[in-house]
Amino acid sequence: MDATTTPASRPPFAQRAGGWLAQRLRNIAPLLTLLVLVLFFSVASPSFATVGNVWNILQQVSVTGIIAVGLTFVILTAEIDLSVAAVANATGIVVAFFTLQDASVNIANLPLPGFAAILLALAACGLLGLVTAFGVTRIGIPSFIMTLAMMQIGAGVSALLVRGQIAYSVPPLIATLGSRSFLGVPWIVIVAALFLLVAHVTLTYTRFGRYVYMVGGNREAAENSGVNAGLVVGAALVISAVCSGVAGMLGVAYFGSAQQNEFDSYLLDAIAAVVVGGTSLFGGRGGIGNTILGLFVLGVLNNGLDHVNIDSFLKILIRGLILLAALIINVYAERLRTASRGAA
Repeated sequence: MDATTTPASRPPFAQRAGGWLAQRLRNIAPLLTLLVLVLFFSVASPSFATVGNVWNILQQVSVTGIIAVGLTFVILTAEIDLSVAAVANATGIVVAFFTLQDASVNIANLPLPGFAAILLALAACGLLGLVTAFGVTRIGIPSFIMTLAMMQIGAGVSALLVRGQIAYSVPPLIATLGSRSFLGVPWIVIVAALFLLVAHVTLTYTRFGRYVYMVGGNREAAENSGVNAGLVVGAALVISAVCSGVAGMLGVAYFGSAQQNEFDSYLLDAIAAVVVGGTSLFGGRGGIGNTILGLFVLGVLNNGLDHVNIDSFLKILIRGLILLAALIINVYAERLRTASRGAA
């Protein structure tokens, strides 16, 4: 028998267990968190564990879910996008700006046919994404700083178009997808599910998906293998902007209005969904399955706190503590993985 296969040469049980834990800690922690939250709120509030409330949770996380799809691509490449909420807000306002509004709406807008308004809004978010990608990959601005600047630019576009006013009308297609149902299933949930499915297939079964993981896992090694890391990162940033734009348009229809700062809270929600679900902030680890898990954790937490009548200020604190715990687990899991790899 070869010496490498003898029992004496095998790693100790504790070391093997540590390696197993390192590989799965990011998945186990959010899953256990979700199960504990569901159990707690089901016992604390009889109205929580109902079919109707499940649909409520799915609707509540749909806009966040679409934004989080694009953000997952970016974080997997070991970058960050702080402009997602501002891009969503700007795109939602752009589609409303090019839609005929009621006479009571005091906005000097430019009404166009519905399909033209949608195309212009998609072009706007795509352009914002291209500017971000150019700044990060060509000029060399760190993604944190570049997307921070784009966040201000998106907010400026929103302010310039509505000037503190509120618009209400959107194209019929956007109104249908954002606020209506198909056979009892909200269209916005269907759209979010499709985005998650397509992103999962892309990351799991396509060459581009493999490149995303390679660039995030070890950019230098990926480049040495012939991968254009800049192109992959740039594509991820454009995908993030387009996902945010679609979420912004549907969100305007879902909320019933387009106004400044409407999506501000979605930056933290989207980042939390990706990180709480277990995708590594260091890149190369995680995926859409983790993002879905994170969305359910946040959705159940936010919805459940409403059912048990927790003080709104305490709710914000609890969400922050859970995000902090997820960040600690994320960093600790990376250290465990590095240690186990070094020991092997």
